[in-house]
Amino acid sequence: MRYHVNGQQHDERPSHRTPREPWLGDARVAREVLGGGLTIDTLPDNMTHLVEDAGRYYSWRSFGPDDPRTDELWVDLNDLGHGQVRMHGILSNTHRQAAKVALSFDFPFYGHYLRQITIATGGFIFMGAVTHRMLTATQYIAPLMANFDPSFSKESTVQYLDNGEVFVVQWERVRLHGREAEGAYTFQAALHLTGTITFSYRDIPLPVEVISSAEHQVKAGLSDAFMVNLPSPQSSDAQRRLYEYHRVDIDTTKITNNSAFEFTALPTCLQHDSCELCLSSNLTSGCTWCNVLQRCSDGMDRHRQEWLDYACSEEVELDNVNERSHTLHTSTPILFNLFKTMTCHEKEGIMEAGQC
Repeated sequence: MRYHVNGQQHDERPSHRTPREPWLGDARVAREVLGGGLTIDTLPDNMTHLVEDAGRYYSWRSFGPDDPRTDELWVDLNDLGHGQVRMHGILSNTHRQAAKVALSFDFPFYGHYLRQITIATGGFIFMGAVTHRMLTATQYIAPLMANFDPSFSKESTVQYLDNGEVFVVQWERVRLHGREAEGAYTFQAALHLTGTITFSYRDIPLPVEVISSAEHQVKAGLSDAFMVNLPSPQSSDAQRRLYEYHRVDIDTTKITNNSAFEFTALPTCLQHDSCELCLSSNLTSGCTWCNVLQRCSDGMDRHRQEWLDYACSEEVELDNVNERSHTLHTSTPILFNLFKTMTCHEKEGIMEAGQC
């Protein structure tokens, strides 16, 4: 399953018409991009390794057709008060296409601040850099990932809005490839400056459970992953291993006409910018301060490879101190307990002494 990615920032035209009015001005450009764009793959589930539990990074709620919150979460792109809506000409006229779009604000996703995302015709947003084609299977925000084909109908569009406080992507009247006669889907994802993510659904003609995943994965939720290099016993070359460290799979039976989901970002270790906050904050748990990188982490984030390369775990730091220090002559278990009770300033002093 392959997506072609437009690697250049596309010069979009403002949408001065109703969302369903077709615009085919970029049809020729779309064909050119299909021939020369980057190629990315989605990844089978058996090639990832899930090492974290759900509920650690986001809390979420669902809202049905009768809940007032459902209407509150829907962003009406026809309301000029929300800002200027842009119709993506390439995505609105192609199948299995993705395009990079720059954000006007830093959006926190799993604690990582992002300024660029990739919108896909298949009902999802890729949230990572295209450094490895397998990452597109996991680093996503997916209100409804499926085999949608906007090129089938002139009424099908992919639009987005960015007003500095929220970035909204709307898949308008898109149809499933090969099942076009079964109806058009309209839904959106909103990325808020605060880190909150919302999914809103207006038209869902078929239950998600009956959408075929034979030619395209069908998912709804959030996911993030990191890539690490592991030694290979068969060769001197390191193996690249993808770890999907967290995933939110929402209950797809609740995706109906006029429904919504709201995800609230929880505090992460990465938000702490000092050793003191990292080790003492009541908002997070399991955090460790890496003095070399000047970073707080639990070791499970996109910086995992760097965390390993610089031996940032406390155990490794303690081993290094025990081996190199000329002033401390004690066993590692005793030193470990002593190290945990020290202040950040004292730890930094020991590390500097051990490196002399």
